[in-house]
Amino acid sequence: MAIDLSRFVATFFEESREGLDAMESGLLRLDQGERDVELINTIFRAAHSMKGGAGSFGFTAITELTHLLETLLDQMRSGKREIEANAVDALLSSVDVLRSLLVAAQGSGPVDSASLASICERLKLVLAGASPAAVVEKAAATVDAAAPAPSGWSIHFAPHPNLFLTGNDPLRILSELQRLGDCTVTCDDTRLPGFHEIDPTTSLLAWKVALHGAVERSVVEDLFSWVEGDCNLHIQALAAGPVTAAPAAPVAPAAPAASNVVALRDERASALPPASAPESSIRVAVSKVDALINLVGELVITQAMLTQQSVALDPVLNEKLLNGLNQLDRNTRDLQEAVMGIRMMPVDFVFSRFPRMVRDLAGKLGKSVRMKTIGEGTELDKGVIEKISDPLVHLVRNAIDHGLEMPEARNAAGKDETGTITLSASHQGGHIVIEVSDDGRGLDRERIAAKAAERGIALPAGASDAEVFNVIMLPGFSTAAEVTDVSGRGVGMDVVKKNITSLGGSVEIGSKPGIGTRITIRLPLTLAILDGMTVAVGDEIFIAPLNFVVESMQLNPNDIKTISGNSRLLRVRGDYVPLLSMADLFGARRVPRENHVPIAVIVEGDGRCLALEVDELVGQQQVVVKSLENNYRRIHGISGATILGDGRVALIIDVGGLARGLVEAA
Repeated sequence: MAIDLSRFVATFFEESREGLDAMESGLLRLDQGERDVELINTIFRAAHSMKGGAGSFGFTAITELTHLLETLLDQMRSGKREIEANAVDALLSSVDVLRSLLVAAQGSGPVDSASLASICERLKLVLAGASPAAVVEKAAATVDAAAPAPSGWSIHFAPHPNLFLTGNDPLRILSELQRLGDCTVTCDDTRLPGFHEIDPTTSLLAWKVALHGAVERSVVEDLFSWVEGDCNLHIQALAAGPVTAAPAAPVAPAAPAASNVVALRDERASALPPASAPESSIRVAVSKVDALINLVGELVITQAMLTQQSVALDPVLNEKLLNGLNQLDRNTRDLQEAVMGIRMMPVDFVFSRFPRMVRDLAGKLGKSVRMKTIGEGTELDKGVIEKISDPLVHLVRNAIDHGLEMPEARNAAGKDETGTITLSASHQGGHIVIEVSDDGRGLDRERIAAKAAERGIALPAGASDAEVFNVIMLPGFSTAAEVTDVSGRGVGMDVVKKNITSLGGSVEIGSKPGIGTRITIRLPLTLAILDGMTVAVGDEIFIAPLNFVVESMQLNPNDIKTISGNSRLLRVRGDYVPLLSMADLFGARRVPRENHVPIAVIVEGDGRCLALEVDELVGQQQVVVKSLENNYRRIHGISGATILGDGRVALIIDVGGLARGLVEAA
């Protein structure tokens, strides 16, 4: 009887990725001077497990490389070999190659034979005791022999739908590719369904790019670093013929990525757990957790309905029933908190990727950088964690490239020549605050203001530091003197802001010359529940997310000005903001109200203030967010829906979407 190996292969890929993360984390600790024997044992076990699994499924390239790793690590743990920088560098490079081999083994790309040959030769030289210079020289020669310099690159770029929603512009990337050399771009229409099956809210475009010229692969990869995780990307040398992986056992479709699996019991094992640590978690698909959260949300709504209906009951005659409902309310709230905790993950899942990135980028720029992390155990909703990864990458890269000075400049300024990047996370009220700070040169207020004037960006007289610094988050704004493969294209800070505001968060910039810069991000703890202001518009109820609400006031006709036909502006303490009628915007049926004075709710989203005209402020409450797009379709100005205690559906206002709509209309 044939055995279905697909689920075992999926587990191998998942565990191998976790093993590589543990290896990288441990190797970085070795690189920083730690010499704990158990640390080396943990790294060895990760390599050994990966080797065993790869051998079972016929992934010979992975088996070959992990065998060399195992040999080198075994010598280190037995004390036969000193732990030297030369060996640690080779092991870290091996982790990178193994990640690419895993991708190839899943059928998502070809095996990079040149990189495999180079790293294998490099490890053999380290094992043979060659000097660091000889290792680098001979490994480079192996690359040259294995693969001649490519004449260019074949690139397949397929954006995910959410790439467009976060403010990234794929055409900007394509134009940068054309700047690098002779570039031919064609459309890949293989993902297009029949005309009547097209979902207008989903991106179906993909591009095929043939880039001719002597361009390093790293330069091409850096162009796409801004959209990492938001696209399918394959880059292959034009000169290289197709190389396939070694024959393997039947492989199922690619295993779920790590982002599609969570560990239950609200805890995560350390990246380098002790050998004796007991197994304390199980793997559960996120879809199952989301289904559970959805059911608990329905229970909360049902409980609220029962509570609302019980208000009219006589408390004396129905004492036992009312006591039972109170107990149900407490149990429901406890259950809701416990289930929501399942989706909560420590921000260390994001923070742990940065030590390696900081090490590599600092070496590339010739800077000396140490990294500190604070509050790694602070928990945040998994959906939020997945979406803050790229913004944090931009901020850390900017801090190293723009913020920290070169070692000689730091010495001249009386500073430690090693700069410090600090990532911290903490809970503040119902939000999480993540800060990225550096002890570098700080932002140059005058240079930013001059660049803003050069681009025609008006700043108010006597603008505060915060107002000037916020200019760097405008699309395309950059003060870099020249474009490099790290920065200077004006891509990044605007994307950071769009990504954060799309999550209902905010970004603040603080900086002092010669002291450093601090970027503060405030985020909601979860996307499944939000605090909202309930407002009435005609006979409909809407929810305005409370973190977007600035203030509310009664409308005074003398403060309203009409321009360009029907467009209205509201004067708020000397400034004018767009005034939108919620009834007109969403077609709510108006209800006659005697002596009624409308109310303006001032909200701020996407860096723009606007006023929403409503009939009444009903109250403030937590609501369970339901996806309107999944259950109906996308509606401009609406981000979701919820069910109220009386069973009615209330729409949740998309403040950022309304603000962007005003900009586009202008």
